Amino acid sequence: MLGRPLTPARFGRAFFFALLLGAWERPAAIAAPSPTAAPPPIFNLGGQPDQEEGRKALEQLRRQGIAGGYYLEFQLRVMPRRGEEWTVPGRMWAMQNERGAVSRVEISTPGGEGTRLLIQNGAQPAVWRTAGGSDGRVEQVGEAGLFAPIVPGTELTAFDLLMPFIYWTDFTYQGLERFRGRPTYVIVMRPPASFSSHYPQLTGVRVHLDTQFNALVQTELLGPGGAVTKTLSVEDLKKIGEQWIPKTIDLRDEATRNKTRFSVTAAALDLDFSAGLFEPAQLTDSFSPPAAARMESLQR
Repeated sequence: MLGRPLTPARFGRAFFFALLLGAWERPAAIAAPSPTAAPPPIFNLGGQPDQEEGRKALEQLRRQGIAGGYYLEFQLRVMPRRGEEWTVPGRMWAMQNERGAVSRVEISTPGGEGTRLLIQNGAQPAVWRTAGGSDGRVEQVGEAGLFAPIVPGTELTAFDLLMPFIYWTDFTYQGLERFRGRPTYVIVMRPPASFSSHYPQLTGVRVHLDTQFNALVQTELLGPGGAVTKTLSVEDLKKIGEQWIPKTIDLRDEATRNKTRFSVTAAALDLDFSAGLFEPAQLTDSFSPPAAARMESLQR
C-alpha cells in the first residue's frame, strides 16, 4: 500500500536503491555551512537548529552501504497529468567497489533499442551511457547532461540516480520535520559553482533523513526563491530476508505534475559479480540475470 507510515518495524535495515543510498566510501570532513543560507529554518521543532547535528547526519549518510552485490528488476510507470500512461521495464546490478557504490542499469525503450548506464557514486561520481545505434559506442555523461531524461517522456534522470548533492559541502541544517509520522532531519544542500554554471536555476536540494536509520526518505530540488521544482520520495518498502528494500519510489515534476513511478518487481541479494560487469568499456556487452532460484518476486 502506498503512503503508509515508515515505522521502525517496516524500516529495518532499509536501503534506498543503491543509486540513491549506496555503499559510499568515508568522506573527508564536511565544510562549514554557508552564512548566506536560504530559506530560513522553517522545519525546526524548537530552538535554533544545531549545524553540527546536521553535519553528523550527513557524515553518517555518506558512510552507509550494503554488503555484497544485488540485482533488481523494475518498471518505470510514466504517469502524465494528461494523456495515456505507459511503462518501461528495466533491470539493475549493484555492488561496492573501491570508489563507492557502482551500478549498471539497463532500460528498454519504446523503440526497442534500449539504453544502458553505468553509475559510479561517491566523492568522485561519474556516469557513462551507451550512445545508441549499432557502433557500440560508450560515452561519459558530463555535468551538463545530468538532467536529460534517461528515457524521453519519463522524469528519471542521471542526476536522480547519481545524487551528487550528497557530497556537496555547502549545507544548512534546518531542523526536524515529521514525515509520515516519523522525525526526519531536514538539510538543504547547495551546489558548487562549477555545477551552478550549468544549472543556475537549481538553487539547492532539500533532503529528508530518517533520524533513527539515517536513510533518505525524500529529496526536493529547489529553484529560485526556494520553490520546489521536483520531488523524489520513497512510497513503499518490501522485506527480503532481513533486508528492507524500496518497492516504490515516485518522481514528480512540480510544474507539470507529471510523475514517474519506479517500482521494483523482483530482487536477488548477496550476489557475487565479475568486475567486468561494471567496466565502462563493457557496457555494451550483455550479461544474464541471476538464476531464477535466487530471485524473489515483489509483485505479490
